[in-house]
Amino acid sequence: MSQVDLQALLQSTQNTEREARRDLSSASEELAALRASHAREIDDLERTIARKDREKRGLEDELKDSREELSRERETIRQLKQSLAEHSTQHITLSAQLQASQMQLTSVQAEVERATLSVSSMRAELAIGQENAKKAEELAAEKVKAAEEERDRRIAEIEEELRTAETIRRKLHNQVQELKGNIRVFARVRPALAHESSSPEALAEIAYGDERTAQETGQSQIVVKSRSESATGQAREQEYPFTFDKIFAPQAGQKEVFEEISMLAQSVLDGYNVCIFAYGQTGSGKSWTMEGGQNDQDAGMIPRAIDMIFTVSSGLKDRGWKYQMEGQFLEVYNEVINDLLGSGQFDSKKHEIKTVDGKVSVTDVVSIPLNNPRQVSTLLERASSRRAVAATLMNERSSRSHSVFTLKVRGENPLTNERCEAMLNLVDLAGSERLEKSGAGENKDRMRETININRSLSALADVIGALGSGKEGGHVPYRNSTLTRLLQTSLSGSSKTLMMCNLSPLSVHLNETLCSLRFATKVNSTVVGQVRKQIAK
Repeated sequence: MSQVDLQALLQSTQNTEREARRDLSSASEELAALRASHAREIDDLERTIARKDREKRGLEDELKDSREELSRERETIRQLKQSLAEHSTQHITLSAQLQASQMQLTSVQAEVERATLSVSSMRAELAIGQENAKKAEELAAEKVKAAEEERDRRIAEIEEELRTAETIRRKLHNQVQELKGNIRVFARVRPALAHESSSPEALAEIAYGDERTAQETGQSQIVVKSRSESATGQAREQEYPFTFDKIFAPQAGQKEVFEEISMLAQSVLDGYNVCIFAYGQTGSGKSWTMEGGQNDQDAGMIPRAIDMIFTVSSGLKDRGWKYQMEGQFLEVYNEVINDLLGSGQFDSKKHEIKTVDGKVSVTDVVSIPLNNPRQVSTLLERASSRRAVAATLMNERSSRSHSVFTLKVRGENPLTNERCEAMLNLVDLAGSERLEKSGAGENKDRMRETININRSLSALADVIGALGSGKEGGHVPYRNSTLTRLLQTSLSGSSKTLMMCNLSPLSVHLNETLCSLRFATKVNSTVVGQVRKQIAK
């Protein structure tokens, strides 16, 4: 399957994920509509009951008035009978009045009976209304329950689809990374500082290949031009072309650089070891590339990679993944390991490198659990204050040691019974300049530092050369230096490795630039076997 096919399949998977999320949103909206309809029906029934209650009270008031009127009429009859006894002459008149009163009483009684029947009818209607309201409420509850069950079923289906899509994405992502190569080389030319570009002669002649060709071939070209005079005084011009996986010109920012390596950071969460190391002479921008500046725009590869890993791992929680992370920061100085996160004096505690079951570890170093990316900034500041730094001619604060930041990631998914563990190693190598260029010849300590730095870089070159020889079972000299022993897991077939070759733009550093590019070319020719996913035990 080609890289294009894989990317298309990846895009299809992402589309499926978005469609699933839209289905989930639609189901939630339908449930909300059913609940709103149920609430409106209950409100209508309650208003009807209230109206019936008002009508009932009106009729009861009328009944009360009729009874009071009846009482008054009875009193009149009593008075009339008394008057009849007292006034016999008024008998006929009183009899007529009595008859009228009796007729009126009959009428009132009929009205009372009708009112009583009306009240009974309203009570019956109220009972029917209450029964209908109860049935409507039960029906609505059944509909809500059915909708909730359907929603839960659909959510479960979508979550299962998302988990399946995540598994497919991990496989496709790893296949894409393997197609790009398990050892990749980028080159980055830092911009010239204001005081360095005072004259055109101060800058080296560096040309960059066509971007369109680079996109089509997946390879970028950089050409370094050298001007000199022959023994006879004739001007000579030589061109040195180099080809790598990606080349960043001076105007490339930290964000652009990280975009190219972000997929390697993703591989860490997928269970693959990753190593990114910055190589180049002192002052070529290695520490800037790896650690960067104080603001977000200038953040280097270490804080950006950690931030991305935390962001992506947080997004995987709803798919069942839980991650634990911890970081450590080591320094290799004169072949001795120092713990940059420790609190003791350097060189006062011996740290040993041990290999158990193919895993490299260092004894007695501080490993700090990481819960958020902000902790990394604190770790970088703490480590920076402890770095062994001294003055040389190449850089007024030249780093004289290799630094190795390691992020250990352990993940598990109880829903799929998957587990993984991986390491991200971010390495800032010491300056690669030759002894006569470093200005260390007059200082024995500086000379020893430079010799050890170059010896470890030479050992690194030997290891890479052995890996690239293609000899199955051939000896790889990891034990020739502390650095290569520490990076053994990262350089072998169990890791994806990226080398960032940092270059100075100055003509005075042209020879060192060519040396760095030649070393990077050697690394670029190395091919390792298929990377193995690290399954947690």
